[in-house]
Amino acid sequence: MIRDQLTAAITAALSEISGDFGPDAEVPQEIHIERPKDRQFGDYTTNVSMVLARSWKCNPREIAVALSAKLEMADDLLDRTEIAGPGFINIYLQSGFQQKIVRKITEQGSSYGRLVADEPKRIQVEFVSANPVGPLHVGHGRWAAVGDCLARILEAAGHQVEREFYVNDFGAQMGLFGESVAARYRELLGETIVFPEQGYQGSYIIDIAQEIVDSDGRIHLKLSDDEQKELFKERAYRQVLDHLKSSLSDFDVDYDVWFSERELHTNGSVQRVVDSMLERNHAYIKDGATWMRTSDFGDEKDRVLVRSDGTPTYFAADVAYHADKLSRGFDLLINIWGADHHGYVPRVKAAIESLGSDPSSLEVIIGQLVNLTRNGVPVRMSKRTGEMVTFEDLLDEVGADATRFFFLMRSTDSAVDFDIELAKERSSSNPVYYVQYAHARVCSIIRTAAERGQKMPSIDEADLSLLVDPSEITLMQELSKLPEIVQRCADERAPHKMTTYLRSLAEAFHSFYTNCRVVGVEKEIAGARLRLVDATRQVISNGLGMLGVTAPDQM
Repeated sequence: MIRDQLTAAITAALSEISGDFGPDAEVPQEIHIERPKDRQFGDYTTNVSMVLARSWKCNPREIAVALSAKLEMADDLLDRTEIAGPGFINIYLQSGFQQKIVRKITEQGSSYGRLVADEPKRIQVEFVSANPVGPLHVGHGRWAAVGDCLARILEAAGHQVEREFYVNDFGAQMGLFGESVAARYRELLGETIVFPEQGYQGSYIIDIAQEIVDSDGRIHLKLSDDEQKELFKERAYRQVLDHLKSSLSDFDVDYDVWFSERELHTNGSVQRVVDSMLERNHAYIKDGATWMRTSDFGDEKDRVLVRSDGTPTYFAADVAYHADKLSRGFDLLINIWGADHHGYVPRVKAAIESLGSDPSSLEVIIGQLVNLTRNGVPVRMSKRTGEMVTFEDLLDEVGADATRFFFLMRSTDSAVDFDIELAKERSSSNPVYYVQYAHARVCSIIRTAAERGQKMPSIDEADLSLLVDPSEITLMQELSKLPEIVQRCADERAPHKMTTYLRSLAEAFHSFYTNCRVVGVEKEIAGARLRLVDATRQVISNGLGMLGVTAPDQM
């Protein structure tokens, strides 16, 4: 990446000049380099002179002058440098350097933007993990988009990633779920029922029961209440789980592992982790309950593992689950949770440490809600059912591409305002349409050129030195950013930066299209511009692919 080359050049130059500033003038391990928003301030800028001023005990401009002179003498990457303000160094790349990016993209194709990690890690990303007792809500959809996109970007950054869904299929809610479906089954077959007081009321329960009626008829009426409860719990659970898998697959989210919570109980994992905590004095018994000493590891208070009646808590299963994760040899665990889990993070990190692992091996991304609107008016109910709008409702109306892009446009710590009508618009006001249309327009240019006899030259035949128009330079600068964006998205766990980048790239392309004709101009210029637009097509396609969004050829 260009940033890496610049970092190496600045580090080498600092090493050469440091002796002139005294024996204590040490070269920093990290050097901050940014791209200015306005290119008049250079292709890149660094504040390293100001950062070093205190430790080198001199005016930052003195460092900047010496560093700039050394950079211009020693590096064939740079055209020139300029010192600005108290000591910023603005860096301008050589004029031919931008054109080289077109060749690089052409040669690397779909691999452009994919990196080789200095320290590749085996990472598990666990996300969505909804209770299998009903349909996914739109918040689940956001975490599906974030989790899958983060996994894609981490893979692009050179890591090995596994996607996991933790199925919460154990506990009282599953029994109540079975009772609710059994009651609706009997009701559909004409019986008078007393619906469970805390039962699941959604119309989807009736839909599940109707599926069983259609499949099995009245055969289950002869079973006892307990037999019905158990049978319907399992049947309904499998139906909902299959539906969850189908909905997520329609969203192009496929998991490597579906991990069942109940297996932690049936195979003894929960009991083993409780026994282990007691043996190592990380847990104790008080008032008949078993408590874990999470306060010893930074939690605000100790937590119950097993209640006084002998039933394990959800936390006990979570400790066993994370013990299982750690046993699988991951270097890093990333959990994506909703905002209501914020207070749960310290106790799980405490559990990680009590299990003998570094708590930093677990990262928890806490996300905020999705606010659905229609032309700015809040939407909370489905037109079809009169109930909560589900993730599936949103997908049916808006489509997977727009849903993904809108979910990914904001940082995970910010709420998403999702305007359904805007997401369906076929206009430049719709961000995903704006980006996809740029890709489709590129494809249209290439087709039109071919129809008019303007053949796409090979990369060796094209005279890329002709790409000197300001719009062409700006577009090539944007194209060069993809590897840096991938690295930043991966390091900061920030998929939203990819949507921001693609919108900026699309804007640069649309500006180029306005200012620079491709079809019907001189052959050599047309050839160079065809290579540039094809490189643009490739980068938009690569970036959208990392979001899990399609890159259409026509719109």
